[in-house]
Amino acid sequence: MKIAQVAPLYESVPPIAYGATERIISYLTEALVALGHDVTLFATADSNTRARLHSSSPTALWRDERVWDTTSHHLRQLDAVIERSSQFDVIHFHTEPIHLPMQRFLACASLTTMHGRLLPADHGPLFETFPDAPLVSISDSQRHGAPHANWRATVHHGLAPGEMRFSREGGDYLLFVGRVMPEKRIDRAIDIARRAGLPLKIAAAVHPGERAYFKETIWPLIAESESFVEYLGEVGGETRRALFANARALLFPIDWEEPFGLVMIEAMASGTPVVAFRRGAVPEVIEDGVNGFIVDDVEHAVRAVREIGEIDRARCRKTFEQRFSAERMARDYLAVYHDLLENRASATAFTAAADTDALEA
Repeated sequence: MKIAQVAPLYESVPPIAYGATERIISYLTEALVALGHDVTLFATADSNTRARLHSSSPTALWRDERVWDTTSHHLRQLDAVIERSSQFDVIHFHTEPIHLPMQRFLACASLTTMHGRLLPADHGPLFETFPDAPLVSISDSQRHGAPHANWRATVHHGLAPGEMRFSREGGDYLLFVGRVMPEKRIDRAIDIARRAGLPLKIAAAVHPGERAYFKETIWPLIAESESFVEYLGEVGGETRRALFANARALLFPIDWEEPFGLVMIEAMASGTPVVAFRRGAVPEVIEDGVNGFIVDDVEHAVRAVREIGEIDRARCRKTFEQRFSAERMARDYLAVYHDLLENRASATAFTAAADTDALEA
């Protein structure tokens, strides 16, 4: 099958450090190539892939200080995709949905994975305007913001088996990995670590729009907790793998409807159990008592941390292998691609038959 994967241009594919969407696109693209498909990746030129790479931007936009208007660059990318659409069987968009007005005019089938939170006031009217746009959710929970959209499947994220380093023993610290956002609740993670009497390592990216929140709210908490909190900034590569593998547990103390939570399966792949608050996709990813604990408040989280030794780290890894591999993700998407192509073929045949009947009449 000839497949195009269209990535956002904010980060390279895979990203240098933080960038959940671009990381997933990389895992999916490489898994599809490994399964024998002809894949073209539309991404930044500093991306790394075994697929055919088409770039309309030399570097990741969030890492180019000259770039201000990212929409301009994504529109140029969209034009390149449209121009080449006859070369593919399926075009799979992972970008913000600026392509929807054009998707019905593409020369091939298309699919859009929604990677972010869906808001009824924003996405409800959008999908009412484009009710025929085929969509994939990354969790069933994510659909709540637009339940009547044209959902074709839910496909949970997956990782390459060798991406994370498995450790049977773990270490003596708690870990928070993510982005500095109020909804991610780093403050809550610090409170849990303090009450549990364990050190906390924070590996968190600070995006431009969140610098004031970090400086005014989070950094003072880190500074006053320096005896047990270590802030590492944005990390990637082997440093990231080691952090996950050597942690006693990952804290996921979210206060919003997280669409998925890639760090949870990165922890699982490392053998590290997760203590996660019962929001968003958490109940779809975490099996309580198997690969972590699902909690409802800070006190419950502290108890879970103290009981984390009850979780078998080898079973965490096994759960990852069974449910969250990149190959499983790729095969799930291939099933959606085939369904789209069959529907497109049926629609073409129906139109041709109707045209024939009209001529004969």
